[in-house]
Amino acid sequence: MDVTVEALATPAVADRAVEIVERKGIGHPDTICDALSERLSVALSKFYLERFGQIMHHNVDKALLWGGRAEPAFGGGRVLAPMEIYLAGRATAEVSGVTVPVAELAEAECRAWFHETIHALDRDADVKLHCLVRPGSAELVDLFRRAGASGVWLANDTSCGAGYAPLTELERIVLEAERLINSADFKAAHPETGEDVKVMGIRDRGEISLTVACAFIGRYTESLDAYLRRKAEIAEAVRERVQALTALPVRVEVNTADQPASNAVYLTVTGTSAEAGDDGQTGRGNRANGLIAPCRPMTMEAVAGKNPVSHVGKLYNSGATLIAAAVVDKIPEIEEAECYLVSQIGRPVHEPRICAVRARTTDCRLDSKLVDRVNEVAGGELEGIGELWRRFVASDLSVM
Repeated sequence: MDVTVEALATPAVADRAVEIVERKGIGHPDTICDALSERLSVALSKFYLERFGQIMHHNVDKALLWGGRAEPAFGGGRVLAPMEIYLAGRATAEVSGVTVPVAELAEAECRAWFHETIHALDRDADVKLHCLVRPGSAELVDLFRRAGASGVWLANDTSCGAGYAPLTELERIVLEAERLINSADFKAAHPETGEDVKVMGIRDRGEISLTVACAFIGRYTESLDAYLRRKAEIAEAVRERVQALTALPVRVEVNTADQPASNAVYLTVTGTSAEAGDDGQTGRGNRANGLIAPCRPMTMEAVAGKNPVSHVGKLYNSGATLIAAAVVDKIPEIEEAECYLVSQIGRPVHEPRICAVRARTTDCRLDSKLVDRVNEVAGGELEGIGELWRRFVASDLSVM
């Protein structure tokens, strides 16, 4: 198909006076919901492939986390009521008389994820799971049947996806800050830090500031003095790491709502605000590239939990990001690209209703030769969009 190509006429995000970027870390309640939705989708996909030879209809992208109650304390603390997670959506529950153990998969995968990811949480006592997944509608299941018969996956929705490349300096810094705090090495050195980390980055003209919210764990934090000392250490560790990524001065502040004089600090029992202070929902957090960047194109579609073969809310947000990256990587004259994909329900997923690319060139010119090259690169990526499911099932393509 022909790709609509036009020049990016607005100033580059990195050249604007102000840029804003946010990331919700892996232990944030919204990201927990994304992670559990995706984990269940991957588990279902693998089961379908092993038992039936193809991925069957499912979309389990409607998770809700209802926060619990806790009583944190320096040197300890206790959970009074567990967080409750409601995994909802649709999934094929029976094929040719074979029952699909949807609830069992949900239970096993979610508890395994908590065990692997949230180091101070008791996956059995601190979490209560509810699997509310039901079979899908006959119309959407029929789209899967038709795709299986033809070998061509058909879009199960009319929707849009958006992506861009490359990341700006600030976007890379925000990602690096959260990944540092939640890295295995950092956790080994600082077990008092929970996985519930949120980073808000602002570049205001010639200065970068990061506001970091990091849950502290009471059992590893013996006193208020220890909390304040380690909070300062964390701020300096983040500043030192990200300062290596930019020539601009960087200011890092951690847990700015603290009021030490009244002993009011960000202390938890489990390392996540989901234990008492916050609720969560799939789709309310990071976009497909792991960031919330209001200065960039993005959609409101949840990516996590959607089936990886026909749901364009997943395929087109990830695919648009990959197309934009390929355009920048393969065409030296293009320094920045945005991609927009729109599906039409029932059409092959590799044939969107429209594919539009906006490109910024190094010399601000977009001639016919460059347009042809963008068409070639984007068209090649679109041809492979029907195979992205392999990367999703292998957890090789991040959705959060």
